[in-house]
Amino acid sequence: MTRPGKIVCVGRNYVEHAKELGNEMPKEPLLFLKPPTSVLAPDGTIELPPESQRVEFEGEIGVVIGAPLRRADEGAARKAIRGIVALNDVTARDLQRSDGQWTRAKGFDTFCPIGPEAPVPADLDALEVVTRVNGDERQRGRASQMAFSIPMLLAYISRVMTLEPGDVVATGTPAGVGPLAAGDVVEVEVVGLSSVRSTVAAA
Repeated sequence: MTRPGKIVCVGRNYVEHAKELGNEMPKEPLLFLKPPTSVLAPDGTIELPPESQRVEFEGEIGVVIGAPLRRADEGAARKAIRGIVALNDVTARDLQRSDGQWTRAKGFDTFCPIGPEAPVPADLDALEVVTRVNGDERQRGRASQMAFSIPMLLAYISRVMTLEPGDVVATGTPAGVGPLAAGDVVEVEVVGLSSVRSTVAAA
């Protein structure tokens, strides 16, 4: 896909994932950004930076924006979705914990593999994301399990910043995140729609 203008991400949008990291669920969506330079095409290589000793996968449902959204309601937000992508919000977990804010941990080059764009299904809640490492399933979650629905997230974000065509919103990861090592192959699939496969190597 064309590199998005921005990648807006949502943290702790699945209760079980928040629990596994020992975090409280936020009362409102928790937002952060990944830089466009972190995007990695399918079959690319995730580079493990020397600055981190623990890099983890986070499989997510990604939403591609098709029309400008500013202070939109949920209905307008739903209509503005252009496509669905599989997305891996690769995270340097040790740096996320030590830094207190997440820019460095989430922002390394190659830390945002994105799959091909697929059409939007009629039922967003039925979307399901699966992550596999070396063929073994590690994560599985449905949009219906999200604390904040996809239209709600888009409307909420649009009250902070204008979402523009081509922007990507990463909607949060289900439980089961874990470390990556050099030589691993990680695949994130939005079932039946989009998948992104990456190899892992030391930078």
